[in-house]
Parts: sequence; structure tokens; C-alpha cells
Amino acid sequence: MKTQRLWDVLALGEAMVEFNQTRAGEPQYQQGFGGDTSNAIIAAARAGARTAYLTRVGADSFGLSLLGLWAQEQVDTHAVTPDASAATGIYFVSHGPQGHEFSYLRAHSAASRMDPAWLSGAPAACIAQAQWLHVSGISMAISPSACDTVFAAMDLARTAGTQVSLDANLRLKLWPLARAQACIRQAIGLCDVFLPSYDDMVSLTGLTDAHAIVDWSHAQGARQVVLKLGAEGALVSHAADATRSTVRGHSVTAVDATGAGDCFSGNLLARLAAGDSLLAAAQYANAAAALTVQGFGAVASLPRAADVHASGLL
Repeated sequence: MKTQRLWDVLALGEAMVEFNQTRAGEPQYQQGFGGDTSNAIIAAARAGARTAYLTRVGADSFGLSLLGLWAQEQVDTHAVTPDASAATGIYFVSHGPQGHEFSYLRAHSAASRMDPAWLSGAPAACIAQAQWLHVSGISMAISPSACDTVFAAMDLARTAGTQVSLDANLRLKLWPLARAQACIRQAIGLCDVFLPSYDDMVSLTGLTDAHAIVDWSHAQGARQVVLKLGAEGALVSHAADATRSTVRGHSVTAVDATGAGDCFSGNLLARLAAGDSLLAAAQYANAAAALTVQGFGAVASLPRAADVHASGLL
């Protein structure tokens, strides 16, 4: 008999305060929240999953705001650690003809001080009580000790029978390409589902054909791959039976793509935890992502399950 887990989806990484430019070329910013795995866990919670988050935040007003946000979104935070000697990270999003660009104030942030020893106790217990652990390339890139923490968390998950999802989320402002390639390649072999975006994988592998990227991902050990193709949808692949399916994109008016991939990941994991097939979960996540790009901010525009079902996109 399968043991009931306390959490459907658990994520580990860095949450940040966001200042998102509301008018291109002008110094007007809307304050919100971000951080890829935080976005994903809130997306999963809004999709109806039982969720929890693992991170460190500054013992400052921004850290308190994040704790308040997660409480409001019904994301459990009992394993989040406030740090009185480090700040909560901040980032800015600017918009222009080439899309959105990120600028960070996150060096030596509270989350970057994660290390494997920090996992002992409440974080390790959370990992053992989750169906899914979600991590990302950003979780690994913020510091060497955070990278070690991600790998330690993945090992704990595999020991506990918790499934692991990985989003490459390549940010070359945070670490050199060669190190990103080595660390992400190793992490791919430890995950149950790999959730990269096309642009990230072009930079990471040098490949431009979507099917070749999926083949490369399987060759690194990924059992299941969902390659996010933005407005073009997604490519879903299983290594075990070599089946591959395309999820079509949706034609919508996109105003801000910040966090769209995180929205996709969180919704996909929520639906997998609910029992959907990988293809059905990807179709749902694709609809949710199409909704989120129509609003500003990484969190404010994340849809709820009722929004997705009422959208006509499923």
C-alpha cells in the first residue's frame, strides 16, 4: 500500500523581492515577489496542490513579506530559516525590444548561505514527506554551498522515494557556462522529470533542434523530459518507451513573460501529484502559462485552477 505523503510538491531555492518595470524605458516599477522555485511552488498551490518551501530569507522587512506571501498562498514555511546576518535578495526586471532583462542584488543573500548541514532536521523531514521535490539551475548557481545543498537534497529525495523535478533555468550572470554545464548535466541524471526551456538548452548544449535537445537530455539520464517552447507549446518525451508528443501553443497577447516557465513547472507538478499523465499535466501547464504571460509580475499573474478551467485553453 502506497504511503500517503504530507506534501504534493516541495521546492527548494531562493525567493526574492521583485521590482518589475511597468513601462519600457521609464523608471516606473511595480513591487512584487519572485524567485523561480518560489514562483513554481505558489503556482502549484494555486493549482490545488499541498505545498511547502525550503529556503533561507533575511530577517528583514522583505523576508517577512515573503513569509506573509507564502502564508497567504497556503505554502507551508515551517522549514524556512530567517537569517539575521544576511539580506533577502532583490531583482529588477526591465522590458525592451529584445524582451525582458534581469538585474540582481543577491550576492551573499540569506538563501545563498544554504549548505548541506542546513538540511538536517525540518528540511530533510519535509523532503521525506513530499511526492515531488522541485529544484533548478538557479538554486545551484547562487553559491557553491547552495549547489552542494541541491545535490544533497536530491540524494535525500531519492533515498526517501520522493520524485525529483529539475528546471535548468540557466542564468549566466550567476555562474560560468562551463560550470553550469557540468552541474546541470550531473543533476539531470538524478531527476525523474527534466523541465528545461528551449532558449536555455540552446545556450547549454549548442543544439537548436528541439528533438535533438530532448535526445541529449535523455542521454544525460533524464527519464522524462518536457521541453518548454514558449509560445510554441512544449515537447513531451518518455525515455522508457520512446514516445514523444507535442503540446500546441496558444495565441495570446503577452505583456510580461517573467515567471512563465515557473508557472508551467508548478502547474505540471501539481497535476502529476493529482494523478495526471505527463502529457495531460503538460497540456494543463501550457494553458496556465498562456494565462500568466497576459499579466505583469512573476506572482501576481499566476492563475488559479478555476482560471485555467474557465479559460477555454484546455
